[in-house]
Amino acid sequence: MSQVEMIVNADDRAVADWLHARLTLALAASPERVAITLPGGSTPFPILRQLAELGLDWSRIDVWPGDDRLVAEDHPASNVGRIRALLEPLGARLVPLTEGAHPPHFALAWLGMGGDGHIASLFPNTDPRADDPRAVRRLVPDPLPPEAPFPRLSLTIPALLDSDAVLFVIRGADKRTLFEAARRGEHDLPVARLLAAARQPVTCFA
Repeated sequence: MSQVEMIVNADDRAVADWLHARLTLALAASPERVAITLPGGSTPFPILRQLAELGLDWSRIDVWPGDDRLVAEDHPASNVGRIRALLEPLGARLVPLTEGAHPPHFALAWLGMGGDGHIASLFPNTDPRADDPRAVRRLVPDPLPPEAPFPRLSLTIPALLDSDAVLFVIRGADKRTLFEAARRGEHDLPVARLLAAARQPVTCFA
């Protein structure tokens, strides 16, 4: 397991500043395109809107959703649709998930975490494995979240960990307690499995 840097009580602007610094370094380090993966849900979008104001060469950045609901892009539950609407006008290239996709190496894998310890759409019932031979899985959470009762596509743990760094942004005391327990190896939820397999720097804003 990598060392996890915890940054507590940081607001959205602090996360946006961290992302800006990280992506600026990634762009400077390579003449090639840079790929990142982003979470869905409500937490990332206020941060991304602030990041958009800071100035990056988005034309060199490929953006993959870490997971998505199997709905049309214009559906309110579509992660890639929301990310596209925000970042494509800045020049980013959005890459929707497909079952046969071959994700690149990511400069950054940004993840959220649910109250049940799920990451991306790797819910506890899906039994995600750190040695999964596939990069993308079609999954059905059980129980289905009432706010998004759809089957999903998700990057697997190996695909998420094919990255230079991992970022978590989690909100709320209960989630922070669950994440801290995962760091200590006190449970076997999906977040704990990913942290146990991680070898790159992991940063958590909580």
